[in-house]
Amino acid sequence: MVIQDTPEEWQVTATETPFMGNKTSVRTDDVVMPDGAVVRRDYQVHPGSVAVLALDDAGRVLVLRQYRHPVRHKLWEIPAGLLDVPGENPLHAAQRELYEEAYAKAEDWRVLTDVYTTPGGCDEAVRIFLARNLSEADGERFAVSEEEADMELARVELQELVRGVLAGELHNNCLVVGVLALAAVLAGDGIDSLRPAEAPWPARPFEV
Repeated sequence: MVIQDTPEEWQVTATETPFMGNKTSVRTDDVVMPDGAVVRRDYQVHPGSVAVLALDDAGRVLVLRQYRHPVRHKLWEIPAGLLDVPGENPLHAAQRELYEEAYAKAEDWRVLTDVYTTPGGCDEAVRIFLARNLSEADGERFAVSEEEADMELARVELQELVRGVLAGELHNNCLVVGVLALAAVLAGDGIDSLRPAEAPWPARPFEV
C-alpha cells in the first residue's frame, strides 16, 4: 500500500458564493456523497501562500512576531505571504516575502514541504521553502503598514524552536511544519535530498 495523497473530485450539483472578500471568499457546494446523499459544504476559497524558513550560517532561523486578530495572539512566525497573482511562480513570491518582511535575500533555495493548512474548511495550499546563504537585501526597505508595522524580528536556534513547538509555546502552522520538517531532514537524508526550488506544485500550478 502506497501512502500518498491522490486527487479526486466528487460531483457538485450546485454552488454559490455567499461572501466575497478582498483576498478570499466563501463558497457553498452541494456535494454528492458515496451513498448518493447530497450534503452542503461551506469552505473558504484561498489563492494560496508561500512561507520561507530562512536558515543562517550559524544554524539560526529568521522569525518574526506579528499580531493575528482572529486568534487574539502575537505569534512567532516565519516570513510568509499570499500568491497575489494567479499562476505566480511561488519561488518569486517567497523571495519577495523574505525581502519585504525581513529585508533579506538568499542564494540557496529548496522546497521544504507543501501543505494544505485546513483542508476541512479551506482550500489554502502553502509551499514552504528552505532558504540558505542569507544576506541583507539590496535597495530601500519595504514600507510596512497595519499589523506588519508592529512586527518584531529575531534569529533563533532551530532546536529552540523545535522545543517551543513540542512544548505548546509556538502555534503558527508554517513555523511548526517548517521547523519540524527541517529537523527531520537534518536528522535523515540531509538538505540535498530536498526538492529543487522550481519543483512542480499541482495544488497551485505555475510557469517557471
